[in-house]
Amino acid sequence: MIDIREDDPTTPPARDLITAHLAGMHENSPAESVHALGIDALADPSVRFWSAWIGGEIAGIGALKRLDAARGEIKSMRVADAFRGTGVGRRMLRHIIADARARAVTSLWLETGSSPEFVPAVRLYESEGFAVCGPFADYVEDPHSLFMTHTL
Repeated sequence: MIDIREDDPTTPPARDLITAHLAGMHENSPAESVHALGIDALADPSVRFWSAWIGGEIAGIGALKRLDAARGEIKSMRVADAFRGTGVGRRMLRHIIADARARAVTSLWLETGSSPEFVPAVRLYESEGFAVCGPFADYVEDPHSLFMTHTL
């Protein structure tokens, strides 16, 4: 069973997975193309942060950043290596979508990488209704980024 709970990104288990997420982003994208939020940014009041747990272990993280009254951006989706392929990412994504709907968000947006390492994430987002789009908010065209949106 996957337990998803609102969490504090500064606590050790969450902080450690965020650190691993940021390291992974820097391994697969040039620094100027890494848009993942750090721990302090994830603790900002405009961001809701969740962790997923299985059997007492942190299995994943995800966040929703409010862009404005109607739009939200999915941030920091990461599944711990030991839990990849177990449905944690899909469960977290569905949780974020449900939370956004409950808060009257009418569209979700995200930025992910465009290299082969990001194909599983892109497939997950597409399977849940996200479509490729152009840059949004403060993003600009970047060959290392792929932008997606989903109308709720």
